[in-house]
Amino acid sequence: MNPRTSAQDVMRCDLCETAVVQMHCDTCLVNLCKACVGEHMVFDESKKHDIVPFKIRKSTPKYPRCTDHAEEGCEMYCNQCDSPVCISCVASDQHLGHKIVKIEQVLGERKNKIKKDLIELNENIYPTYQDIASDVQNTIGQLEKEYGDLSTAITKHGEDWHREIDKLVQELKADVDEMKNSQLKILQIHLDEINKKMSEIKDEIGSITVAVQTNEISKLFNVTTDINKYRNLPENIVPSVPKFKPVNIEAELAKIFGALPSSSLTSDKHGYSVKTTQISTQSESSPPVKQLLDEPETDIAIDTGFEYLYNVACLSDEKIWASGMDKTMKLFSINQGLLLKSITTKSGSEPMDIAVTKSGELVYIDENERTVNIVKNEKIEEVIRLQNWRPHGVCSTSSGDLLVIMYNNDDCPSKVVRYYGATEKQCIQFDDKGKPLYSSGLLYYITENRNLDICVSDYEAKAVVVVNQAGKLRFRYTGHTPVMKNKPFCPRGITTNSQSHILTADYNNECVHIIDQDGLFLRYIDCGLSEPYGLSIDTNDNLFVAESKYKKVKKIIYLKISEI
Repeated sequence: MNPRTSAQDVMRCDLCETAVVQMHCDTCLVNLCKACVGEHMVFDESKKHDIVPFKIRKSTPKYPRCTDHAEEGCEMYCNQCDSPVCISCVASDQHLGHKIVKIEQVLGERKNKIKKDLIELNENIYPTYQDIASDVQNTIGQLEKEYGDLSTAITKHGEDWHREIDKLVQELKADVDEMKNSQLKILQIHLDEINKKMSEIKDEIGSITVAVQTNEISKLFNVTTDINKYRNLPENIVPSVPKFKPVNIEAELAKIFGALPSSSLTSDKHGYSVKTTQISTQSESSPPVKQLLDEPETDIAIDTGFEYLYNVACLSDEKIWASGMDKTMKLFSINQGLLLKSITTKSGSEPMDIAVTKSGELVYIDENERTVNIVKNEKIEEVIRLQNWRPHGVCSTSSGDLLVIMYNNDDCPSKVVRYYGATEKQCIQFDDKGKPLYSSGLLYYITENRNLDICVSDYEAKAVVVVNQAGKLRFRYTGHTPVMKNKPFCPRGITTNSQSHILTADYNNECVHIIDQDGLFLRYIDCGLSEPYGLSIDTNDNLFVAESKYKKVKKIIYLKISEI
């Protein structure tokens, strides 16, 4: 309602609703005319009605009710007890010797303090917050602009790269056409010469045939043959087509293209700076945080001498076991690369897989004999013998159990069995819906992760299958094929590290995949590996890779302690 164009009615008495308001009851918060004051006071005689002129309404203090004397208001204040008290409380022994003051005095002091706070809030603090909010809003706008410019710059740089790559592709294809045409020209000339010789040979054959069929001696004597010149066959020109050798740019691409440093938010106040991003402290029992190296390094290569190398298992940070297409298992010194010991399998068959127990004993699979064996003091003991199943992979767990992956010849899904000694403790074969977890094919490797997940490389299914300790499926990893190689994922060896990363050898793409404990792809290790097979990790998280083709075990450094 606009007060300039409309009339306003005066305030009326709350009781008679006709007379103009003149008084106010601060106790009941009721507006009264003078004639109705008496009626209001006798309406509720249990209260002490504070009647004041309307203009000074709400000026009478509202005393709090005493908790011990409900009918009385607390008009006094006990400084020792820091609480309001009534007259009855003061008269009692409860506050004997305490300093008692009128509550109005305390209220006045507190009101003055609150008024000062109110002035500071209105005149200083709130305007400051307004300025800060304006600055933050401006920063947000500037940030949007700068990140937009950053994205534009990256897009432009990408377009420049596309133009240069297209140009390079056209140049390479032009070189291919030129080399092809040059070799085709030479081969065509060579073919023309051969066809000419063939024509001459046909003429020679015709002349000789006529001479052989004639009875005229003179004509026969006139026939001369010189086939020696045809006995020297034409040279064999074999064209050599150059192989395109693409540079594997996957690991280096971000570095070549350009990279962004990590962004951070800081708080700047009075010359000091505090990071707003907090890093949780690690417990003493937690492993140190490690980062993946951008460029993994091959530190050592050990020649094992096997015809084909399949398996590797770390005994310690100084020694490794290796096995391959041979009946022996060999122990090598890592730093010297020297052969320290050889153990021959009990049956004379090659070991299908090897592992090292917590106590440092060598375990191996004899697929032909259907046994799992352990080497103690260089003597071989049979631990497990299967009847209708054949073992294929084995690992030793943190609890001292053995996990064995096995298959049979009846196209039955393979299974994982946990053993304590020779006693079967657990069988893992199907998921919650009764579907097989693993295929019925060959070539399995198995390992236990730090979180007690069981990880199996299923070669037939082209997948890494991970179940939890209870055998419930967590995820399947089916590969993340490198663009430059683009071959089907072919998992072989599998191992885990202190960060609970899962590492698996990709035989086809000649690299090692690193995924986290939830199946998220992290990175490849691709540093000139050839036909990687078995994998193992030492206590420092160094990776050992068995190269089947070159019969070498390579030690690869791919992690570093994070600098926090």
